[in-house]
Amino acid sequence: MTDLPRIPLAAVIGHPIAHSRSPALHGYWLRRYGIKGHYIPMDIAPQDIQQALEILPKMGFVGANVTIPHKEAVLKLADVVTDRAALIGAANTLIFRADGRLHADNTDGAGFIANLRQNAPHWDPTAGPAAVFGAGGAARAVVAALIEVGVPEIRIVNRTRPRAEALRSDFGAKITVVDWVQAPNMLEGAATVVNTTSLGMLGKSEFRVPLDALEPGALVTDLVYTPLKTHFLSEAEARGCTIVDGLGMLLHQAVPGFERWFGQRPEVDEATRQAVLSA
Repeated sequence: MTDLPRIPLAAVIGHPIAHSRSPALHGYWLRRYGIKGHYIPMDIAPQDIQQALEILPKMGFVGANVTIPHKEAVLKLADVVTDRAALIGAANTLIFRADGRLHADNTDGAGFIANLRQNAPHWDPTAGPAAVFGAGGAARAVVAALIEVGVPEIRIVNRTRPRAEALRSDFGAKITVVDWVQAPNMLEGAATVVNTTSLGMLGKSEFRVPLDALEPGALVTDLVYTPLKTHFLSEAEARGCTIVDGLGMLLHQAVPGFERWFGQRPEVDEATRQAVLSA
């Protein structure tokens, strides 16, 4: 018999999952770096997630990305949870360790910041307050990252105020909660503006909050990347703001997992973007 090395396998787990661009991204990197490995989408129902995480390592999987609706559930199933995943309350990256333990991390915030650093290199997070639309899981990752890089104040607005209040309770004094009807006013003096909601996404409701108070020169970014340039970003650009689309966050949040699973730190560049956009 020939003693061949085991081919590493990784997956993205969600329900549904057919829309995910992660297989195109990781598949491109595997080909680019000549790595003998595979990355596949797996549609796993919530009631099956625990059983799946027990079986996957036995099948040769070295890790997985996790998306809706499993990001909170896997945190409870993990043996090791990073501080940032615990703070955010969700995990998006799993590592099946050689010792049999399940390691859970959240790389969304790091991906968010890396996207801004790459595409708006002159951005200064300490220049003024940040205004954040939304208070879901993505917002939690963004808020944690903004605090880490030194944003002095974060104004949060959400259509249901209690979710925003929960963020203030968890993240402390830098958070100011704004009522949804007052959302236009929170843009005054904001140096960084972030949409973490699904408003403006293809097939979802439009983003209708007036942006009259946007400061020219502010950095404005949207986590939505279908379409790539949302109405929110187009209007901000017309008002003299620096805009950054959401695709880069998807690309950058994938880097740590790929490196851990396949032993190669991948580069995020224009070729990477095009490979995902054309998939």
